[in-house]
Amino acid sequence: MSRYDLTDFEWRVIEPLLPNKPRGVPRVDDRRVLNGIFWVLRSGAPWRDLPERYGPRTTCYNRFNRWRQAGVWDRLMDAISAAHDGAIQMIDSTSIRAHQQAATAKKGGPDHCLGRSRGGLTTKIHVVVDAQGLPIRLGLTAGQTHDGQIADRLLDHLGPRTIVLADKAYDADRIRELIQHQGATPNIPPKSNRKWKPCFSKRLYRERNLIERFFSKLKHFRRVATRYDKLAANFLAMIQLASMRLWLRAYESTA
Repeated sequence: MSRYDLTDFEWRVIEPLLPNKPRGVPRVDDRRVLNGIFWVLRSGAPWRDLPERYGPRTTCYNRFNRWRQAGVWDRLMDAISAAHDGAIQMIDSTSIRAHQQAATAKKGGPDHCLGRSRGGLTTKIHVVVDAQGLPIRLGLTAGQTHDGQIADRLLDHLGPRTIVLADKAYDADRIRELIQHQGATPNIPPKSNRKWKPCFSKRLYRERNLIERFFSKLKHFRRVATRYDKLAANFLAMIQLASMRLWLRAYESTA
């Protein structure tokens, strides 16, 4: 058993959430295939280097792709993160360098979320985490995109009385209004050129180190720390799988 494989506890949580296949040829062992996908995610290795113990690499890759297209990873992420602590939520982003392999995607196709920034060709991962520093919402943009542009989509599921922590990049009237219309409270440091200075708690703002720690843990997954995937949808699926793994570890440590 590889150290990247699912533990018995993690498998007990995931197994009931997987799609049923009542008819036709039985599916290849789900646990073995998932272990193969997690091996690629954690090691950063190409699919063709997948060890034989996980079965044919085409089976693992095709399952990863097919379930991404069917929305299985989205549903698993929603189910596993449903128990999040909504008292405080934090939003931020991190830039990921794209490997030359990812840069060969055809132009004129779907948005690949690749752009030029100071770090070269990069993608930005945008995340909302809960009060434990665990991910709730995820998004991708090209590397040069301003953080506030995706905030509308990531901050539209807030609960009443939630406190939202964010840095100055999110200090825009429309973002503050979006948060307040949901009964939540923004705790965002005002930009220096603001004439009206809203309330801001430095003590609460210190909690934002949790989102920095999340990014640090996320980048332990080498398939996320460097972007190899040509398609943004596949890269986002890898981030979802890494996020689910962090949730499962948190569940296991408190079980």
